[in-house]
Amino acid sequence: MATNESISIFSSASLAVEYVDSLLPENPLQEPFKNAWNYMLNNYTKFQIATWGSLIVHEALYFLFCLPGFLFQFIPYMKKYKIQKDKPETWENQWKCFKVLLFNHFCIQLPLICGTYYFTEYFNIPYDWERMPRWCLLLVKCLGCAVIEDTWHYFLHRLLHHKRIYKYIHKVHHEFQAPFGMEAEYAHPLETLILGTGFFIGIMLLCDHVIFLWAWVTIRLMETIDVHRFPRKKTTHELTHKKANLAPRSRLSLP
Repeated sequence: MATNESISIFSSASLAVEYVDSLLPENPLQEPFKNAWNYMLNNYTKFQIATWGSLIVHEALYFLFCLPGFLFQFIPYMKKYKIQKDKPETWENQWKCFKVLLFNHFCIQLPLICGTYYFTEYFNIPYDWERMPRWCLLLVKCLGCAVIEDTWHYFLHRLLHHKRIYKYIHKVHHEFQAPFGMEAEYAHPLETLILGTGFFIGIMLLCDHVIFLWAWVTIRLMETIDVHRFPRKKTTHELTHKKANLAPRSRLSLP
């Protein structure tokens, strides 16, 4: 009964988004995007697209989203907006964070990304333009992934804050008490695997095209970097970096 109600709600949401889509003007970027997508399919193998394409998308988006916050930290005019003014950022900290990120991205995440091709082959996930879902359906499914991932993150994040295991794993992420965007994926390798599992659960349940993988990683990176980057009133997340023994709330419920 509950499953049927969930399907009905999902279908209603999809129909509502499609109706809004029908009212919008035609996207002028659709044809260039179609040409670029077909060029990629004609010149690269599925393995190259799923593996190296996914790596490039992740790296490019991650550091692109981090760039404004990184620059703002060293622009004198922007320093007045910093919440924890008594903890100025340094180039040394940024470099240290960058090196750990490279290790996590290429030694932990890249091996996982290498499984993308085999995942798409096993479940017959299409790559072609003709079967690419419309943006509205992608948006609805990414929202579903966000709910799944945030639920996973909430409970596992609380577990990592348990006093018996905190100092062995999650303490690494809280090394920087004044969070900044690039620090979003600065973590112990085990934490990368534990919390990262929530990212893949939604993919396993909802993926119907390789573009969905890239759409979901885009939204996920925007969200997690935003939590660490933008100056605003102190949130639970920022307080947990200051007093790491506090139990964090869900990231989607931050004020």
